[in-house]
Amino acid sequence: MYRRKRTTVARSRAATPWRVIRRVPAAAWVCTLVAVLNAASWSFIVPPFQVTDEPDHFAYVKQLAETGNGPQLSAPNTYGPEEFYALKALRYTSIRLRAGAAAIFSEAEQHDLEVGLQTHRSPASTTGNAGTATDEPPLYYALESIPYTLDLSGNLLERLQLMRLLSALLGGLTALFTFLFLREALPGVRWAWTVGTLGVALSPMFAMMSGAVNPDAMLFAVSAAIFYCLSRAFRCGLTKGSAIATGASIAIGFATKLSFLGLAPGAFLALAILATRGWRTAGRQGLRAPAIAALIAASPAVAYVAAKVLTSRHPFALATSAIHDLHGSLLNRANYIWQLYLPRLPGTRNDFPGLSSTRQIWFDGYVGKFGWLDTAFPGWVYTTALVVAVAIAGLLLHELVASRASLRARAGELAAYAAISLGMMALIGLSSYLVYPQKFAEYGQVRYLLPLLPLLAVIFALAARGAGRRWGPTAATLIVILFFAHDLFGQLQTIARFYG
Repeated sequence: MYRRKRTTVARSRAATPWRVIRRVPAAAWVCTLVAVLNAASWSFIVPPFQVTDEPDHFAYVKQLAETGNGPQLSAPNTYGPEEFYALKALRYTSIRLRAGAAAIFSEAEQHDLEVGLQTHRSPASTTGNAGTATDEPPLYYALESIPYTLDLSGNLLERLQLMRLLSALLGGLTALFTFLFLREALPGVRWAWTVGTLGVALSPMFAMMSGAVNPDAMLFAVSAAIFYCLSRAFRCGLTKGSAIATGASIAIGFATKLSFLGLAPGAFLALAILATRGWRTAGRQGLRAPAIAALIAASPAVAYVAAKVLTSRHPFALATSAIHDLHGSLLNRANYIWQLYLPRLPGTRNDFPGLSSTRQIWFDGYVGKFGWLDTAFPGWVYTTALVVAVAIAGLLLHELVASRASLRARAGELAAYAAISLGMMALIGLSSYLVYPQKFAEYGQVRYLLPLLPLLAVIFALAARGAGRRWGPTAATLIVILFFAHDLFGQLQTIARFYG
């Protein structure tokens, strides 16, 4: 009788999905809501298709939802009649990349647009080309097919808005997993988790991309989930359940966007470090969980290669094509990648003459260059932001010095995070080098580094802690106020650009 009762109690305490949700702090849900509402706001503010590559991603979803097939490289690089008309009626080409051009705003223009969209309504009868999105994995587009098909009776712009709102929900997941990551990575001060997460949720560039039809929105969420799973594994050990979650997160990343290839080596290195720890503490038994995670993580790549082999296609066509397009010596490539992020080393060739890539591409880009990177703040905003960044860096340095002992104890975990970051940076650099010198820093866009936002959240959280116990809460409040002002100013600047 006693055993039966104890078994019943144990089962009642099992980690059911509802119980797991209830364990999430209320502050995490507040940050999630802030991220969703912020991204949703940006989705309404930015005119249709005035976010980088959104027309191509929409075309992918349209073809997948209406034909059941993805786009093909061999198909003509043209949009369907409905999307083509929408782009023309919205004055897409005359607005994009022209900061002085305003979007349609009058009631008469809106009425004519809605009538024309109904007239040009036509299904995608054949599989076409989706431009830059054609080669991307299908998972994000399959998810976006759900809101697309829910509003088939509405016009194209209504479907686009519903799809943007789904991306906003993914932005909320990014904030949620970022909070959980901070809880595992920085267990000391609870209020710092909220500061770091709000730094992500209120980031204008993150919110803009999470309010658009773009697989980056899902990649941000997947990356944050991976950081959370790894941080929990480093802190509590890799169990069978956490191994499945970690492997599934990595597998989803492979199915989300090709740029996940930059994050993957660091994620597998983390599993290798965890396997080494498991071997030292439990022998072969300690290798089971990392092996499960690795097998699940690698399953999309294995399935992809198998599918290509079965269809008599080259399984590594993209990789071999990229390798074939590489030019110059290994030293020249390394020099280019270095200068894409950091100042030129003495005695090396200047690949970015007249440009400070660290400041102008990455820092100013993060502060805010919206739309198709054609909407910027006034110059004084970037200068002010630099002063604030220096202050935050000072607080961060103070906290790192005070915590140096604990940092040494977590060297393996930090090495894994560094590998994830360097892998993404290297992929961006190599991708840009493929089209250099014909194009200048083609992939030097901040959005490609936003999958690393959880690490930026750590910086914000540590900076707030660096102010000390007495002044920490005050510094945290000021930092959050600055985040909010930054985001609000970005929205107002975007409104002025498109509707002023």
